Amino acid sequence: MNSSEYRSQTFAILLSFSIGIVMLLIKWYAYSITGSTAIFSDAAESVVHIIGVGFAVFSMWLSRQPADKGHPYGHDKISFFSAGSEGGLIVLAALYIIYISIKKLISCIELSNLDKGTFFTLSAAIINIFLGGYLVWKGKRTKSIILIANGKHVLADSWTSFGIVIGLVLTLITHWLAFDPIIAIIAALNILWAGGKLIRQSTGGLMDEGTLELRKSILKILDYETAKRNLQYHELRYRESGNAVWVEFHLLFTKGTLLEDAHKSATEIEELLKLELSSTVNIITHLEPLEMHKEHHKKTNL
Repeated sequence: MNSSEYRSQTFAILLSFSIGIVMLLIKWYAYSITGSTAIFSDAAESVVHIIGVGFAVFSMWLSRQPADKGHPYGHDKISFFSAGSEGGLIVLAALYIIYISIKKLISCIELSNLDKGTFFTLSAAIINIFLGGYLVWKGKRTKSIILIANGKHVLADSWTSFGIVIGLVLTLITHWLAFDPIIAIIAALNILWAGGKLIRQSTGGLMDEGTLELRKSILKILDYETAKRNLQYHELRYRESGNAVWVEFHLLFTKGTLLEDAHKSATEIEELLKLELSSTVNIITHLEPLEMHKEHHKKTNL
């Protein structure tokens, strides 16, 4: 990742943090004047968002640190921890919201100033939908899983807010106060789903789970370029590590191929792979003689 991309990512995540604080203040004020459990659930998610963004800022800084003796592959995988921790916090917030909402349903429900609370909640939802869309767009453009995860959280927050607005409007129209905690529970279930998806994504990344899209991109180049050069390949491995992609494979050359020619072909294929994947790509190519590779692999597998 170059300096321009890093500055762009840093600006986006700091913007998310700043707007997150403003959203928390708006939602907390709306909760204080209404006593609405639904609005409280929205405010609780904003607290989680701010904590998550704080960890994301640290993760972006750490992922930029160069490889060292203790971390020879660098620190890119911290992005998966960032996404997973944010997902975990979202799940905890959702469970707490469900607990508070059920408690409200059982006990007495008291609400006031719902019209003002609805206005503030709607305003926060509109701001968040623009912020979330921007973060996801910027994350995809700069290959940042941290920004994408944060953007998806903000979008989930905005849809939750819209759902809460609908519940508040229904409460105002029908005067049935139970709508408030019921909508809060529905919103919490949506939050729970979003948090679970983030945890699933981070687990897949930490376990080096390969994506079909990445595999197709790699095979497209390898199949075409090796066939054009009358070469073969095998032992393909690949993984995504934050903003970087790691690719390994063996190239098979016919007997008598000069080392200079083999290295030239391997370098050309590596460069084409880097262009195709359009991200930070680290490639390790192992050169083998075609006639002897089966015998060699039999020995190494004993």
